[in-house]
Amino acid sequence: MTNNNSSRMEVPQAKEAMNRFKMEVANEIGVPLKNGGYNGDLTSAQNGSVGGEMVRQMIRRQEEEMSGRQQQ
Repeated sequence: MTNNNSSRMEVPQAKEAMNRFKMEVANEIGVPLKNGGYNGDLTSAQNGSVGGEMVRQMIRRQEEEMSGRQQQ
């Protein structure tokens, strides 16, 4: 069985920052994510909402950077 790790970091040095960002987003949207612990008790919708919100925020930040606007 081949391990296709789709969550592989393109920049491994960013892993800790991404973990902090994930926990920040989970807290903002009210998902009780445990950092480094077992999260199998959360629903797919809860876990997916964290990832989806992370993507939305990353896209918004990149768009702001590309347009020359400062983050607030």
